[in-house]
Amino acid sequence: MSAYRSASAGEVTRGQREFEQLMEEWKKKKVPMREQPVSERIHNFDEVPYGYSVEEAVKEASRCLQCKNPKCVAGCPVGVDIKGFIGELAKGNLEASARIMKQYNSLPAICGRVCPQENQCEQLCILGKLGQPGGIGRLERFIADWERSTGVKMPERAASKRKKVAVVGSGPAGLTCAGDLAKMGYDVTVFETLHVPGGVLVYGIPEFRLPKEIVAQEIDYIKRLGVEIQTNMPIGLVYTIDELFQMGYKAVFVGTGAGLPSFMRIPGENLIGIYSANEFLTRVNLMKAYLFPEYDTPVRVGEKVAVIGAGNVAMDSARVALRLGAKDVKIVYRRSDKEIPARMEEVEHAKEEGIQFCLLTAPIRYFGDDQGAVRQMEVIHMELGEPDESGRRSPVPIPGSEEVLEADTVIVAIGQRPNPLIPNTTPQLKTGRHGNIVADLSTGRTSMEGVFAGGDIVTGAATVISAMGAGKAAAAAIDEYLR
Repeated sequence: MSAYRSASAGEVTRGQREFEQLMEEWKKKKVPMREQPVSERIHNFDEVPYGYSVEEAVKEASRCLQCKNPKCVAGCPVGVDIKGFIGELAKGNLEASARIMKQYNSLPAICGRVCPQENQCEQLCILGKLGQPGGIGRLERFIADWERSTGVKMPERAASKRKKVAVVGSGPAGLTCAGDLAKMGYDVTVFETLHVPGGVLVYGIPEFRLPKEIVAQEIDYIKRLGVEIQTNMPIGLVYTIDELFQMGYKAVFVGTGAGLPSFMRIPGENLIGIYSANEFLTRVNLMKAYLFPEYDTPVRVGEKVAVIGAGNVAMDSARVALRLGAKDVKIVYRRSDKEIPARMEEVEHAKEEGIQFCLLTAPIRYFGDDQGAVRQMEVIHMELGEPDESGRRSPVPIPGSEEVLEADTVIVAIGQRPNPLIPNTTPQLKTGRHGNIVADLSTGRTSMEGVFAGGDIVTGAATVISAMGAGKAAAAAIDEYLR
């Protein structure tokens, strides 16, 4: 009998050890997210990741250690209670999880798709010391999609303060600021230059990464909070900032982004077939080229495409060109793969789809045919020198390394600049040397009384979530100012 008991105890101990080892291995890796096969997705604009099922989301949420003092929150520009929403999700309390999320983030379905979680909240996740950090972004996307599919619950609004606030720009900064102010009881009007609201979310990010339907539904939520959105209203032309105050608005938030393209100013850059990434992606998105042939839009893409730059916008441009029929697509970047600024997920997707990377290479001139269309690109190879002001090693041309590459379409994706319309019509606003509005990064306060600003118009081109963080901070500061 004693021998039997001893064997059973040994088996239990051994089984327990095996179970613990399995649990350790499970904790080390994220639950994978299913995706469209490469062979299919390069021929359509459908979203690439499918998202989690309920079972997959609960399993991934259960990896969370529920730290007593979670570090991940410090990496979230909008301060989401990550431990709280994931904890409820792990228990299967999906409605409670969604409610917690929406207390902090009005656009979670967007953030869960395009925010660089790997450099923010997930970078600080303690699970990252064991293996892969928690899939915070994937869970944010899941809970937002689940809520939309079951019916979004509207939060209680504070009693009306009977004070009007104007928000200029309906990108991530403007929408976040407007939503937060509406929940506080302010009467908010958003003025958008284009004919559809959403800013960079609709004109800059391709359908396969952020479906327009998702953006429209998130904007509908902002409207249901009581926010009025007026389109075709370029402030600085229709009304000046001063005139908005004369119309009874007690405060103004400027979140107009950085939508003007930058060029290299090299010979041949005005040839036909050379686009700025802004123009290329805006045409594709707003003219619905991704629905060809249902929508036949003037977006010409040749067989050999070169995309200059290696940020997220460059990856988007290259992958769009491929889907529009290009046979050969190259990313031409003057630094090495270690300096690529795009999200690694986007780089990996681009490589999977056959995008070629010409690193340590920069264009120096373009050659055209007798019709004025680009046909070739002369490049020079580089080597890396000392770090520059960005912290990345500076590219240095290698004399005599020039070569000519074939290219019948070139997309220049080397950054964006702020539109000068508002600064030029509002001399009271102090601006920086790059045309950005100077504002306190923690409050959005500008040099003009009652005017706040945030997002890319202040910082230059950055991330969606950082713009949202600026909009959220400005909303709190506007509330304090108007009180």
